[in-house]
Amino acid sequence: MNVSTLAEATPLVLDQRADFPILARPIKGKQLVYLDNGATTQKPNVVIRAIVDYYEQSNANIHRGVHWLSQHSTDLYEQGRERVRSLLNAARPEEIVFTRGTTEAINLVANSWGRANLKAGDEVVLTGLEHHSNIVPWQMLCEQVGAHIKVAPVTDCGEVDLDAYRALLGPRTKLVGIVHVSNALGTINPVAEMTRLAHEAGALVLVDGAQAVAHARVDVQSIGCDFYAFSGHKIYGPTGIGALYARYDILKDMSPWQGGGDMIYTVSFERSTYAEVPQRFEAGTPDIAGVIGLDAAIAYVQEIGLDAIAAHEHDVLVYGTEQLQSLPGVRLIGTSDHKAGILSFVVEGIHPHDLGTILDTEGVAIRAGHHCAMPLMTRFGIPGTARASLALYNTRQDIDALIAALRKAQKLFGTGQA
Repeated sequence: MNVSTLAEATPLVLDQRADFPILARPIKGKQLVYLDNGATTQKPNVVIRAIVDYYEQSNANIHRGVHWLSQHSTDLYEQGRERVRSLLNAARPEEIVFTRGTTEAINLVANSWGRANLKAGDEVVLTGLEHHSNIVPWQMLCEQVGAHIKVAPVTDCGEVDLDAYRALLGPRTKLVGIVHVSNALGTINPVAEMTRLAHEAGALVLVDGAQAVAHARVDVQSIGCDFYAFSGHKIYGPTGIGALYARYDILKDMSPWQGGGDMIYTVSFERSTYAEVPQRFEAGTPDIAGVIGLDAAIAYVQEIGLDAIAAHEHDVLVYGTEQLQSLPGVRLIGTSDHKAGILSFVVEGIHPHDLGTILDTEGVAIRAGHHCAMPLMTRFGIPGTARASLALYNTRQDIDALIAALRKAQKLFGTGQA
């Protein structure tokens, strides 16, 4: 996805807005223009219906019951695991662990694999593009075991400096954490190349895929990464559900992070033995309805086609980039040629929070702030940005509404064109 390429005269246009009931709801008397998809996506009817159907027709606990409802719910749950496997092209369903989302998945790796393998003097390499969820767990672990974090810097256009990244890798590097697509800038990292370099140094690689899975095809075998994490609510699924992919040869040797029911084989007061993977990492009653909703969401995007979604969003991204760059007093933050679905910007004379509030009066929903990427904001010398983030239901008309609302904000503040 190259945003420097001009949009085609007749772009691919998806028309999925009617699938999302909330988009028909007026906000403050205006048609909702929802451009906060980096925070969470809206849910299509098929996902809402799947969750309701589960509670109306199938509700039971899984894995433990011999009655029909329990067995049926177990089948639906494991069908969801296979759906995630297909989304990521994992080699086997046992490589998929259900979590509450990307954050819990990364914490699982840090507390299970990391606690067993990192020791004093070891190094974790991160990038300056990382979300807090791929920084703080490693900080906490490194403080406890005496390991150190090194950070690959970000260039002025918002890309990881690959030469600097390569120079950081060495015999002490045990893990590399890379965001696939920056939630704050939209930059697409060359994760396959970065993984290859890390493996050459003997390190494992965790990829934060929260902002990638809804926008393009992801193939963990092609990337070569050891861990890949994502959240269901970023791909039109429910909140509170997500998944961790981990290579089977690594996962099978990892110890449980959380203890309780359903992750055990035997329990006595003297000792316990644990279930095989992935059940070993899914303690307690899981979010069964969440998995079923996620299954429906993935099926929905697969039916549309991730290539079609990527082409459609790319057209809207290119159009939005051109329109924002034409506005006086507006500066884009993150101008890489390799971007997906994020328009992050500042407007001269208007704080991002004020801008978000004014746009809301026009029915335009954006995000304003540091986007859980405070080190990245510090790198650019700003407290935060206004961020318009795209989904498959966004169109050029949404960009036009954004631009019109920005012009009104500039007029209100006396900035921009006279």
